Amino acid sequence: MRSYAMAALENVPLWHERDISHSSVERVIAPDATIALDFMLRRMIYVLGNLCVYPENMKRNLEKSGGTVFSEKVLLALVEKGIARDTAYRMVQRHALKVGRDGGDLKKELMRDPEISRYLPAQEIEKVWGVKHHLANVDLIFRRVFHWQAA
Repeated sequence: MRSYAMAALENVPLWHERDISHSSVERVIAPDATIALDFMLRRMIYVLGNLCVYPENMKRNLEKSGGTVFSEKVLLALVEKGIARDTAYRMVQRHALKVGRDGGDLKKELMRDPEISRYLPAQEIEKVWGVKHHLANVDLIFRRVFHWQAA
């Protein structure tokens, strides 16, 4: 679908100077894009209609990571404190790689690091930790996605 959008955009500058190069692109894009989109939508409806969610397994998988999946929010919090992004990345990455390699708890590792603690006290790390911010807009997204079913 993305490639069709690009081909269509390349036609825009010459809309009022029509020739075979424009119509030939459009004759391919229109039917092919609609067929591809129909396939994509049907496949997604099937996937979502048959999706099985196991919250306990999801929680267990998150816990297996030792908290490394939450490292992004810590990195962003450090950047908000004025640390250069690449520096903050290295500060967090060092601990995330260690936890990924050896196991452990990333949050505890970060809280023990004096360099990180200088910018982010434990309370601030606690504040950004967890899935809550990832789920903040779930209801809104579901309303948008499934609004068409209500009509």
